Amino acid sequence: MEPRHRGGPRVNGLRTVEDHLADVLAAAVPLPGERVPLSDAHGRTLNEPVRAAEDIPVFDNSAMDGFAVRFADVTDAAADAPVTLRVVSDLPAGTADDPALAPGEAARIMTGSPVPSDADAIVPFEDTAGGLADSLGSISVLRAPRAAGAHIRRAGEDAHAGAEVLPAGVVLGALQVAAVAASGVAEVVVSRRPRVAVISTGSELVEAGAPLRRGQIPESNSVLLAALAADAGAEVVRRASVPDEPGDLDAVLAEVTDPRSPQCADVVVFSGGVSAGAYEVVKTTLASTMTFSKIAMQPGKPQGFGRLPSGALLFGLPGNPVSAAVSFEVFVRSALLRMQGRRVLDRPVLALPAGDGWRTPPGRRQYLPVTIDRTDPRAWRVIPATSGGSHLAGGLGRAEAYAVVPAEADAVSAGDLVDVMLIS
Repeated sequence: MEPRHRGGPRVNGLRTVEDHLADVLAAAVPLPGERVPLSDAHGRTLNEPVRAAEDIPVFDNSAMDGFAVRFADVTDAAADAPVTLRVVSDLPAGTADDPALAPGEAARIMTGSPVPSDADAIVPFEDTAGGLADSLGSISVLRAPRAAGAHIRRAGEDAHAGAEVLPAGVVLGALQVAAVAASGVAEVVVSRRPRVAVISTGSELVEAGAPLRRGQIPESNSVLLAALAADAGAEVVRRASVPDEPGDLDAVLAEVTDPRSPQCADVVVFSGGVSAGAYEVVKTTLASTMTFSKIAMQPGKPQGFGRLPSGALLFGLPGNPVSAAVSFEVFVRSALLRMQGRRVLDRPVLALPAGDGWRTPPGRRQYLPVTIDRTDPRAWRVIPATSGGSHLAGGLGRAEAYAVVPAEADAVSAGDLVDVMLIS
């Protein structure tokens, strides 16, 4: 078992969010890289920089449909003094032709086609008398290009072969994989996805859709946390719900921490069983492996965290759905991103005015699920998505962000600027 941190700053006897997060991130060891085809890399995190295999663009090419010309031939062209050129070649996109152009000659050229070596400007169709309809034989240029090089995309103007296209730590979204492909790279080195097991605890929990008897509720936390883990780039290898019985938890935990098991996890996330009640199965079962703390935040005050000798991280989150969601956002997501080597761990934050006022907990940082009122596109406002209860899973489904209110604030009034952490 790793040494456990027991000190650090406290607020009203509670650990600060920053102190607990520092322990988490210190234990979140980056995972090794693996080489994958670009077709399988969308959503993955670069473990090594991508360097261009080809110039971008690969060759000088036309930015317009029109005519490749010698600039000197058309520098004085005007509507009242047109310049006539003889068209000697036709260059569609994909051609390998490089026709010679003598003075007074032009080549019809399409967007993306290689520019002839003898040409140093492009005249668009709309700057000629006949345009596309009269584009073979001879043309009359009515407007001179602005300068030599006009409408020519130069080879390597975006990136030269060998230049860094993307740094390590970047997520490969649609725009990024397109940039990699454009640079002629077919394979990339990405971080291995963290393998995550999600275990929801509680004897009152039953699968969604099953008949409920008195005292039972649909189990939603494992669905929530598995989806959040997947959104953070992880591979969910096991999702389970167990009653408040140590033996049941032990059995599942043995499976997800066995290195021979296909369900062996780098991270195990528990929900429930970490508070001060009589049946806190996670706290009872893992008392010697995890540290259980009270954090100066609402929701999410009770937190558990530990690390197995294998390196697997253990997170004990509260059982109320909003508490579990917020705790994952603040602690688990950051760890998963660190394990993937992400350059940015934090969500975007905006300062927006509150549309309505609400109460805040004394001495604890508040994370309140909110929606964004975009009625006036120049004056967005935040509106609470719930009344603040940590059990309100339905309202959580409406949330677009969390309003993050410092522990020093007594309340939020309508019109107050609040930090808003965007989550969708």
